[in-house]
Amino acid sequence: MRSEVISSAQNPKIKEALSLGYKSDLRREKGLFLVEGRRELERCLAAGFRARSIFRCPELIGDEDFAGIERQASRNADCRCFEIPQSLYTKITYRGGTEGVVAVVEWKQRSLADLEEILKDAGRSPLVVVLEAVEKPGNLGAILRSADAAGADAVIVCDPLTDIYNPNLIRASVGAIFTVPTICCNSDDAIKFLKNKNIQILTAQLQDSNLYYDQDMTAPTAIVMGAESTGLSDKWREAADARIRIPMLGIEDSLNVSVSAAILLFEAVRQRNIVHLEA
Repeated sequence: MRSEVISSAQNPKIKEALSLGYKSDLRREKGLFLVEGRRELERCLAAGFRARSIFRCPELIGDEDFAGIERQASRNADCRCFEIPQSLYTKITYRGGTEGVVAVVEWKQRSLADLEEILKDAGRSPLVVVLEAVEKPGNLGAILRSADAAGADAVIVCDPLTDIYNPNLIRASVGAIFTVPTICCNSDDAIKFLKNKNIQILTAQLQDSNLYYDQDMTAPTAIVMGAESTGLSDKWREAADARIRIPMLGIEDSLNVSVSAAILLFEAVRQRNIVHLEA
């Protein structure tokens, strides 16, 4: 892939990349977002996302390390590669030490119809995470990372308060936003979908709940969590097939939502592995 050299911060490509990193409205309007870091970009391209522009800082990433990205990106004939100095690279990235590569990538939107096909192809008992109105990109990213590690089939983000391609979210997920199917929709549609697919809804809540390890998670399962500040809305509490909680033995009455998600996901993994070993 042939590279062009950019040295000015006034270049329109640099200005666009800078704006996409900080303006969620612009990301939505243009259907573009920013991916920084070699590992994140490799996972992004491997998942079938299309890069429009790739900015490489030769001072931070050599030809050998860049070769894999270059091969993946070359599948899109419209993708252009630019070499930029470190001074420009640090302007358009959130993190100065992200391995010398950042890209402008086309937005990919998945729907509940896509999830139906994903679950059909999975050929096993579905495991889904549902998040209602979680607003901190770092928390959502960390949950996606745990979902990837636990082999979850998807993450459904209901009534989102942040866009799923926020740079902080991508960074916190270490690229898991690209490996775990992530669907944005409203709560009513998500509840209807889960009920129609006979996926049990387990709401994580302190009130009127049982200990999480007493709940069977080997059946098709959706683990539903709300924002730390407000918890879950009544519509999810009413839709629940069971309500579960993590025991709190100290003065705190709750954990960070991403920590709670990891605990509950890996309880599902534990139960399913035991069933598999006993079969």
